[in-house]
Amino acid sequence: MSSPAYGGGGSDIRGISNPLISTMNSRIPSSLTSRNVAVIGAGAAGLVAARELRREGHNTVVFERSNQIGGTWVYDPNTEIDDPLGLNPSRNIIHTSLYKSLRTNLPRESMGFRDYPFVTKDGSTQRDNRRYPGHKEVLNYLEDFANDFKLIELIRFETEVFHVGLLKEDGKKWVVRSAPKMSGGEAVDEVFDGVVVCNGHYTEPNIAEIPGIDEWPGKEMHSHSYRVPEPFRDQVVVVIGTSASGQDISRDIAEVAKEVHIAGRSLTEGVPTKLPGHENMWLHSMIESAHDDGRVVFQDGNSVAADVILHCTGYKYHFPFLDTNNVVTVDENRVGPLYKHVFPPLLAPGLSFIGLPWKVIPFPLSELQSKWVAGVLSGRISLPSQEEMMADVEAFYLELEAVGFPKRFTHNMSDYQFEYGDWLAAQCGCSPSERWRKHMYHEASKRRRSHPETYRDEWEAEHLILEAYEYFRQCIPSSV
Repeated sequence: MSSPAYGGGGSDIRGISNPLISTMNSRIPSSLTSRNVAVIGAGAAGLVAARELRREGHNTVVFERSNQIGGTWVYDPNTEIDDPLGLNPSRNIIHTSLYKSLRTNLPRESMGFRDYPFVTKDGSTQRDNRRYPGHKEVLNYLEDFANDFKLIELIRFETEVFHVGLLKEDGKKWVVRSAPKMSGGEAVDEVFDGVVVCNGHYTEPNIAEIPGIDEWPGKEMHSHSYRVPEPFRDQVVVVIGTSASGQDISRDIAEVAKEVHIAGRSLTEGVPTKLPGHENMWLHSMIESAHDDGRVVFQDGNSVAADVILHCTGYKYHFPFLDTNNVVTVDENRVGPLYKHVFPPLLAPGLSFIGLPWKVIPFPLSELQSKWVAGVLSGRISLPSQEEMMADVEAFYLELEAVGFPKRFTHNMSDYQFEYGDWLAAQCGCSPSERWRKHMYHEASKRRRSHPETYRDEWEAEHLILEAYEYFRQCIPSSV
């Protein structure tokens, strides 16, 4: 059984209502440099960046192309219907990649910002109080965060950023060209001391290459355009990818499809394996080829006559507005060179990136990155020299190469996110990641592997929940 929310006393355990919020919002250093900073995007990374920048005393403007906050956590039933693979750069882009049934794959307590717990709202019948809530509850949490810290006033909604580049006359300041999305809106150039890029990385699909696909008569699409399973009723579907979205979407589709065949890189040998508890789902090795008779052939030698190939193959980092004269590039999905995944050495501290790492707990990690950026921009925190930062980046890349880590996994932090977060915390003068958060993450990962069908509705490590809520009670008020 899923353990109950440990709220105690009937009060909102978040505990950072009016007095604490107002105190945090007024925490502006008086002896540091205040800069004018642009933030690109009002998703989770952009919101926490805006909060930390303002805390540090910077004048902050957030540019958001949509009419609300939340970024990828805003569900949109519409899809890029005319380009389901997302290959046309001039297509009408739908920012979000959420599917209707999506629930978090981490417990809510572990997901929240370090001083703003993601907990249940006592007495509310309109909220999703499950330990692993649906996507709407995450959006509600971000809306609470934005409202409590009065971030909405910093955001220019429905404003598209077309260009970010160095001011030629200065070489240190940045020009941001934007325009209202409404018809007839004129583009405006504004100058900032710094730009923080928080535009997310779940919009530009990455597509698997399949020999023979041009002759294959079926339908291809990317998970970016998946919302509900009904269109796949009675069809044979091949899903490429075994990560979180691939697993979720496969199970979603299996409720209505005739057959679902999952192809993954890690499954290279042997016969197809039927998933326990499912009569119409099989695991295969990766696709080897597709054919004009409708067959999809796998590397294990088996084949199926498929109606749909669904690419659950991740996304590309994409910054169409950014002009750095090739100082920063995206090469095989490596954004670089970046010192500690944030600062380009030759352009620091004026340009920074928040939220690039994946296979992490994104909210608290983005929070620490944002604290670091804000402190560096104010002069409270010093960066190494350009030469030292570049040497660090090159050493990091050589280390990845030495252990056979693909370039496309440069920002994959599955093995060292907490070590990285603790390094950031030390730079900022903050406490390291909480013990319970680390253990909760590892416990959740273990249960996701051992109980893939039920892990969201069962939680046995109750001691970690108790430890988290005790931390919320004791540590957060004392930080004021």
